[in-house]
Parts: sequence; structure tokens; C-alpha cells
Amino acid sequence: MFSSCNDKSSAEFSLTGKTRGIENGTMIYLDNADSQTIDLIDSTKVENNSFVFNTELPNSPLHVVLRTNDDSHYRFLWLENKSMTFDASQNDFENAIVTGSKVENSAQSLRKELENLSEENQRKKEIEFIKKHPNSIVSAETLSTYLTTFGKNETKELFDLFSDENKLSKYGKIISSYLELKEQAEIGGQFIDFEMVDKNGELKKLSDLKGKIIFLDFWASWCAPCRKENPNLVKTYEKFKPKGFEIFAVSLDENKENWIKAIEKDKLNWYHVNDLKGNGNKASLIYGVEGIPDSFLIDQNGIIVARDLRGKELDKKLTELME
Repeated sequence: MFSSCNDKSSAEFSLTGKTRGIENGTMIYLDNADSQTIDLIDSTKVENNSFVFNTELPNSPLHVVLRTNDDSHYRFLWLENKSMTFDASQNDFENAIVTGSKVENSAQSLRKELENLSEENQRKKEIEFIKKHPNSIVSAETLSTYLTTFGKNETKELFDLFSDENKLSKYGKIISSYLELKEQAEIGGQFIDFEMVDKNGELKKLSDLKGKIIFLDFWASWCAPCRKENPNLVKTYEKFKPKGFEIFAVSLDENKENWIKAIEKDKLNWYHVNDLKGNGNKASLIYGVEGIPDSFLIDQNGIIVARDLRGKELDKKLTELME
């Protein structure tokens, strides 16, 4: 009745699911939710609106996306090495009833509390949750996502409450890296220097371009808005490069091959660096980047004069700086 591409009877984890209105043979996928690219863990087929996964998890708890191929049905959830159930027979995937994981129950409770709140009140509610559940991996994942929004003082106070296990988790390591930073970039302030390797493994510093007008660009090959904007950025670069303009692009790609292919395909003939740490990228933490595309415009004196300028707005600002 059930079919799985990676059926391992010895696995402690299992997920037995019920769906509604999904055709027989439809593939259901489990992807790593913390990877910016598709990171497939396992897949299975729906038969008679039922499916099952018997999968050896790479670690537990594990944050995943459960989805169909066209993403018409999807749900973020936490898996543990336990027998779990997923019941979407009366609801859509997002509101499915999931049993068997205390971590998922905790995460779902937080999601419900955040519904219909303003962004500001959502952040307050998340801080409240972290304080109440300092040992939960959900708290670590949440804090690593919004640390630059919370700021260093709030982030440190919350991080200090964590268990050693949480502090040593992959989310805890991102938070630790952020807290260890001595400086943070601000509009109107001097740019903060950093060095990172390029695609050839050679170290490049942002300060190598000092004296020029620098567009510090944060992007990735998997970021559709970034790729869509690249043709406009190429035109801007060709127009203003002879006048002392340079681009220093920091990628949040974790896959080096995908990163290099995107550079070549989009014909991005400027400086490129990457530490292959994704959301834990050192430069993105220094500059408070929480989503991409993002960018900072630095004038000839090293002052950060603008953020997230694109297209005609960027061209206009460059013209002003070069007058």
C-alpha cells in the first residue's frame, strides 16, 4: 500500500500520514528546512490518501518541510526519532494534526500564538516563548533567525538562558558567532571590514576596494529575486565602473558549485566571496542581513550611505555621489 524511496525498517522514526483529495501516485517529499537549496531527505507516494515514511533521520530533532512536488501542499514541522502521525484528512497540510513529537507540538503552539499579530508583537511573543522554553530547539532556531532584529543585548540575555545542548546546536553556533562580533554596521557609519575567500580560494577584503564607491551585495544562486535583479545590476556596473564603482558580492550559498554556476550564467564580472556557511555567513551577521537580496552602498570615504538600493534608485544615487 505504501511506497518509500528510502524505506529502512531499522529506523526509529516513522511518519504515517492521511491526506484529502490528493491523487494516487502523487509524490510527497521531506526536505531539510534549514537548507536554502532543496535538500531531499526522503520521498514517498500517496495511495488512497495515505502515505508513510520510515526514514533514518540525519539528526533528531530535525526541522523539515513536508511538501508535494508543486508545493500546493506543504508544512514546516519538526521530526523526532519516534513514531509520528500526520492527519490532514480534515484540514490542509498547514493545519494538519501532528502527534508524536513534543518539539513539533511546541512549535505549533508558537505558530498559533503568532497568527494575526503585527510583526512587532510577533517578535515580542517570540522573546516571551524563548524565555519560557530556553531548552527547546525551537527557541534556538527562532533566536538564530531574528538575532539581528533583537539586537546584541537582548540576544545575549536570551542565549545565556539556553542549555549547553542548545548553545552547542547548529543554531547556537550561529548565535555565538553573532555575539562574538565586535562591531555592527550602521547607515551613516564607517563600513566594517571583513575578509573571505573567493571562488579560487584566495582571501579578499572589502577594504581592498577602499577609495571606490562600493556596492556590497548579499545574494545567493537560489534567491529568485536576486537572480531577477542581476541583469539590471550588470547594466549599472558597466555604466559606472569606469567612474570608480565596484561591486563586492557576498553569497549565502552553501553549495560552491551552484554559486559558481550562477556567477557564470548571469555574467557577474565583479568581486565574489563566500564562506559556504549560509545564514551563518560572517559578513551577513556583521551587516545584520536577515533576508536577501540586501545591499549596502559605501561612498569613496568608506561611509555607508544607503541600504537596499536597486535599479533606477541605485543609478540615481551613484550619479549623485559622482558629481
